[in-house]
Amino acid sequence: MSYDQGKPENQQIQTLYGRCLTPFQRKLLQKSLQEDLAQLYRQRIEIMLLTDQGKSQTEICHTLKCCPATVRHWMHIARTGMAHQWQDCPIGRPRTVNEKYLERLKELVSQSPRDYGYSFQRWTANWLQKHLTKEFGIEVSDRHLKRLLKQMGLSTRPKLNLTKTDKTSKILICDINSEDVAERYY
Repeated sequence: MSYDQGKPENQQIQTLYGRCLTPFQRKLLQKSLQEDLAQLYRQRIEIMLLTDQGKSQTEICHTLKCCPATVRHWMHIARTGMAHQWQDCPIGRPRTVNEKYLERLKELVSQSPRDYGYSFQRWTANWLQKHLTKEFGIEVSDRHLKRLLKQMGLSTRPKLNLTKTDKTSKILICDINSEDVAERYY
């Protein structure tokens, strides 16, 4: 214990103002508690206010009936002076892909990458992902992008036209008759 902490007047000041929150943060959190908030947001604020009152992790867990990891996290936020940013961590997993994203994906697949300044002729899932991340700031994996394309009935692979005759091709699958194959093996 330092010399200053042992003085009675400093202990009164610490008790009066709390242990880890500034007066601004405490007032902000108390005001936020009066708003209509989701239960988990309310829980965060209560954890930080109880931490400021000097309650232990175990006491807070029993009072609020929440897990120790949650209490530990928000106690840490309060102690590090970040309590005023309690709403910066949204609850739950955000939905990253919206309708605009899907519409843009559909539009990009139907157009050439060269229209957007790329040197290649055909989109790949990797390049679609990079381009859409640049446009929307939403990062998804190549695998997820392929899944989205499949759900929309799209693909980055060109469609093969098996009935089209090409001067470079010698034989096409559609040219083979089942009777010809049967004669060869019998």
